[in-house]
Amino acid sequence: MQDGLITGGSLTEKVAHNDFLATTPSYHNFDLRLKIKVTGTEGFINSGVQIRSVRVPGNREMSGYQVDAGDGWWGKLYDESRRNKVVGEPKDAAAVTAAVKKNDWNEYRIRAEGPRIQSWINGVPALDYTEGEATIAQDGRIGIQVHGGGKALVQVKEITIEELAPTAGATTWDKLGGYEGMKPSSPPGRSLPKANPSGTSATTASAPPRSPLSRSWPPSRCLVGSRSNSWPQRLRALASSSPWPGIMRAACGP
Repeated sequence: MQDGLITGGSLTEKVAHNDFLATTPSYHNFDLRLKIKVTGTEGFINSGVQIRSVRVPGNREMSGYQVDAGDGWWGKLYDESRRNKVVGEPKDAAAVTAAVKKNDWNEYRIRAEGPRIQSWINGVPALDYTEGEATIAQDGRIGIQVHGGGKALVQVKEITIEELAPTAGATTWDKLGGYEGMKPSSPPGRSLPKANPSGTSATTASAPPRSPLSRSWPPSRCLVGSRSNSWPQRLRALASSSPWPGIMRAACGP
């Protein structure tokens, strides 16, 4: 944490590879809200919210949907370390672009229910995607990404989640056998660069995964740093191993 905000990346040093801060528990259907600020000075400046995802064993990567954040990427749905491509585009790209506050706080609302995933940015409808493949899991962890390849800083605050009833008979990561049970289109951390709109890309590097958060997110409350629970102590204990530098305390962001 830095100044009460989840903070990752750097404006003075290039982020060497993708990194993620993720929950330990999985979520099926939910309505997630958070505020995110993405700033940068050089290279590929990008972030995103992983949903219905898993950690890739022996790697820094996560595999699953990423609700994207960054110039040219807001409102898109990228399939990280799985199909390795954009699978959903914003309904009205011009409206989304107009709604985004560059280098400032933007509110993301993400709703996942059954095969349908929707998002809103500052109240403006962005994504409305329905998964057409029956072998894609409808559950998984939630995480925040800082993308490698640029001098980028990602900050997140005011995270809340409302858990919805799970879909009966839905495909899950357990039913698929986890990450090892599916067949991604390319290896994680090597040949899965996310090309940016200008055609360049930022590759990632293989390495052991970092420690995720170890506490369940309670529904419909401030998730990062509610002072009524033990998050500050837990996060201090994770500070030495977290991929997000400077985690010292937890507090609901200002």
